[in-house]
Amino acid sequence: MRYLQRWTIVAVLLLIAACSKDKDIDTPAVLTPFSATLKVERVWSASVPDKGAKVLRLGLGLATEGNRVYAAGFKGEVIAFDLANGHTVWHTKLKKTPFSGGPAASADLVVAGTSEGEVVALNAADGKLLWRVRLNGEILAAPAISERAVAVRTVDGKLRALSPKDGHELWSQEQQVPRLSLRGTSRPVIAGDLTLCGFDNGKVIAVNMNDGSLQWEATVAPPHGRTELERLADVDSTPRVSGSDVFTVGFQGRVAMLALDTGQVWWSHDTSSYRGIALDDDALYIANSDGEVLALRRKTGAEIWRQKALLHRGLSAVALTDNAVVTADFQGNVHWLDKATGGLAARVPTGKVRVSNPPVVSGNMVLVINDAGRISAFRTTPIAGAMSGRKVPAATAPTGEAAAPATAAPPPAPSSEPTAPAPPASEPAAPAPQTAVPAPQPAPQSSPAPAPEPVTPPGVTPQSQP
Repeated sequence: MRYLQRWTIVAVLLLIAACSKDKDIDTPAVLTPFSATLKVERVWSASVPDKGAKVLRLGLGLATEGNRVYAAGFKGEVIAFDLANGHTVWHTKLKKTPFSGGPAASADLVVAGTSEGEVVALNAADGKLLWRVRLNGEILAAPAISERAVAVRTVDGKLRALSPKDGHELWSQEQQVPRLSLRGTSRPVIAGDLTLCGFDNGKVIAVNMNDGSLQWEATVAPPHGRTELERLADVDSTPRVSGSDVFTVGFQGRVAMLALDTGQVWWSHDTSSYRGIALDDDALYIANSDGEVLALRRKTGAEIWRQKALLHRGLSAVALTDNAVVTADFQGNVHWLDKATGGLAARVPTGKVRVSNPPVVSGNMVLVINDAGRISAFRTTPIAGAMSGRKVPAATAPTGEAAAPATAAPPPAPSSEPTAPAPPASEPAAPAPQTAVPAPQPAPQSSPAPAPEPVTPPGVTPQSQP
């Protein structure tokens, strides 16, 4: 009887294990042929020599300043390239410096952070080391640079301001870190006298640059659910500031428009994203955690269009050109979507390596770095009569497969701030045409795409309480 009980327990456990393997897996959308409306030209390519390093450039993107492009690698490499032709301007290699966040660039400085909690500043002119300081917290996002401070976010929930001259700490702010969070952090943004940043507890805070005092905090993605996994609510995207408005999005939460001076939530729209937001005069654009690309009217949050052709392809954050939305996927494909309709406009492969970081737009160039450190620079030109236009439609819904009925913006989300009347709109609010999310329309590829390496969410990392 005792043996029978033991075998019964073993059989039950095996059955549970078998059932868990049979759970539905989100299969990446197959890329199918389409009629391109943009002509894409590869201008140049280059690499960050990171041989032997882990293929995971979670926080190692590209930075542009003037006519230069900057990139960093796990092996301590920092390289400045000429934007026009990709030629190396200078190349610095630092020993025992595993870069993991950055670089950020200004006219004078190039700054990056390491997985060991160091911040390193180089001279932008020649790449010479100016200073390095230890913060004792892993850095997984690029810093923000102004004349007064270098703002750095670390995984232990701290936001610090360092002196651009020598790196000494000017002030710090801290938020509670949940026991479980995504692998990644928000990049700080400096806007006038404020530094803004998102945190793993679902909040965005604004800090006074002069004295480090907390100006306001707003809950963008309130945690909900019974398990720690369900309660993940990280705001890992970079807040976008435009005039007196702040736009941000959280994982398993919502995208929201906040008041820059108070943090008041003006509107919100339910969606989930651990990527960033792109913004223009008419709309904001998001690649959500399911691989849809969304366009929302920026004054109301109403959906304009939703593109589902790239579902579950592990999209990067989006970037904007004059007439297109650009994103990249886990197989190294770069996708251009028509900004007005969400229809697929162009696709170009960059190799079979995932692109985790958002494309960077500088002038008429689109720059992409894949997770192996390969950089590709593209230039696009519209095919005569093919593009529908540069701006999203004011009231009429776009046509085509990407189009869908407009949805009204949801009522303003609850906020910890006192309620206030809606802000004056610079343009008349009109219901938007469609629903949009990160996924362009199909492109060439006959066989089903292989399942990506775990991409949604990017990684869940248990963390101890600070």
